[in-house]
Amino acid sequence: MAVKVSDHVLQRLREWGVEHVFSYAGDGINGLLAAWGRAENDPKFVQARHEEMAAFEAVGYAKFSGRVGVCAATSGPGAVHLLNGLYDAKLDHVPVVAIVGQTDRSAMGGSYQQEVDLLSLYKDVASDYCAMVTVPEQLPNVIDRAMRTAYARRTVTAVIIPADVQELDYSPPTHEFKMVPSSLGLSSPVPVPRPADLSRAAQVLNAGERIAVLVGQGAAGARAEVVALAERLDAGVAKALLGKDVLPDDLPYVTGSIGLLGTRASYELMRDCDTLLVVGSSFPYSQFLPDFDQARAVQIDIDPHMIGLRYPFEVNLVGDAKETLAALLPQLKRDRKRKAWRRKVEKDTARWWEVMQRRAAVEADPINPEYVVHALDALLPDDVILTADSGSAANWYARHLRMRGTMRGSLSGTLATMGPGVPYAIGAKFAHPDRPAVALVGDGAMQMNGMAELVTAAKYRQEWKDPRLVVAVLNNHDLNQVTWEMRAMSGAPQFLPSQSLPDVPYADFARLIGLDGVRVERPEDVQGAWHRALGADRPFVIDFRTDPDVPPIPPHATLEQIEAAASAVLQGDSESAGIVRQGVKAKIQDFLPGRGRHHKRG
Repeated sequence: MAVKVSDHVLQRLREWGVEHVFSYAGDGINGLLAAWGRAENDPKFVQARHEEMAAFEAVGYAKFSGRVGVCAATSGPGAVHLLNGLYDAKLDHVPVVAIVGQTDRSAMGGSYQQEVDLLSLYKDVASDYCAMVTVPEQLPNVIDRAMRTAYARRTVTAVIIPADVQELDYSPPTHEFKMVPSSLGLSSPVPVPRPADLSRAAQVLNAGERIAVLVGQGAAGARAEVVALAERLDAGVAKALLGKDVLPDDLPYVTGSIGLLGTRASYELMRDCDTLLVVGSSFPYSQFLPDFDQARAVQIDIDPHMIGLRYPFEVNLVGDAKETLAALLPQLKRDRKRKAWRRKVEKDTARWWEVMQRRAAVEADPINPEYVVHALDALLPDDVILTADSGSAANWYARHLRMRGTMRGSLSGTLATMGPGVPYAIGAKFAHPDRPAVALVGDGAMQMNGMAELVTAAKYRQEWKDPRLVVAVLNNHDLNQVTWEMRAMSGAPQFLPSQSLPDVPYADFARLIGLDGVRVERPEDVQGAWHRALGADRPFVIDFRTDPDVPPIPPHATLEQIEAAASAVLQGDSESAGIVRQGVKAKIQDFLPGRGRHHKRG
């Protein structure tokens, strides 16, 4: 039997080491589906419930495996559905390849059914490489360039293949004019800045007395080097949300997350430092960095396109984080004058974790969401993979969960889209089927698409060596993050027609499709539910009934500001009394005396 274009596409993906393709069927990729049958499902076709979820699963797979995630979709609506997940990958600098069908070449330009100008549609999301295959001889070059570009530039690429081209007999490019041969493979570049630039950076850092370091996901392979630098310079280290798993939080000088979802310790680290080093992060909120005339600053980033952003850096080093820090370390000097700074950073960090314990202990109706996540912290396996959805769940993920061991974690960082929590966790399970995964999601995201994607977990759970995939739903009947943003940013009361959500029995649904779950409506049942879920022999949904009035307080907010924000919406907000009560109770924990005291809830 002749090898068709579709057969060759799958063969080339196998040669690139692709093991999974996240997808949903449609007639625009019928040729590929038939080829999957001939290839005995290698690479494995993973059937999502929706193409957007397939893209999110590819992103989750790529984030947690370090490999390219691959997704596929049919022409027209299928290709359109992929876009949100693909933009999530692009904005978080994650390598993903999309393979999409198109109508037959003979119908193009004829306003045919499901005909969409995909080259124009994908021009932005796959701006580094997007190509349409119109003759077999374009392969394998198009596949190779899509894979290589996605890896090298940590971005999204797209390959568009018309349905009739998929069915053509494959013929390789020949040694002739206007033919483009290709080859497999990509070595990993490890660029290091010039010695003169490293010396300039060392001079800036050595002159500092109160040094702050900010790490992002670009420092993920440089844990040992970041630790060595922080200990030599007596620096404190804050983490951008996408860099949450770069360093463990049991290091006393790691202040945790930064920004609106960050910690008070990270805020004070930036507020009081005189020197700043940013490694592998394009953290966008410059108001949480030092004042522009406050600190001398150095940046390290592998992407010259992202260097020099966000702050007036004195030295910009383009290079691999691990290799650049290794080259920089021998030039860095200890200084006893920094010891007082380190002691302050560690004191501020310890104090923050006390505040988190106290906020989790504040009574709420029916359950404080901070308590739900804080109770999970001590129970997490050291090899767990954590995902969080956008919304108020991201606040509690950022603040209450401490990374340790080989834990991994991620969310939609730059796009901040709703919906990736559950599919990220599913992608993680295909990347690491021997590790447990926990997804923290709000009821809005769960209703949007998380419930449907539980069906995907049910479909594939038998293939995962470790069966644990825990989905924790913070069920407060409110699109809570937007509600709080309306109150805080617009001084507007809650608008119930847009914000109020219906109650859904999430755990009951999980049990109906062969999974397990429990609804938790009392604080005293929270820890037992976590224990049960983390010991389950199948994916498990916990439906936590949480209080929507518990505020996601920014780290720099004062008690007076909390009271003022609450007062601004007293007129007309259905939950005005609760807002004042919970906001003041939460913030006042910052000012209580004592160290390490146990505060019972209430």
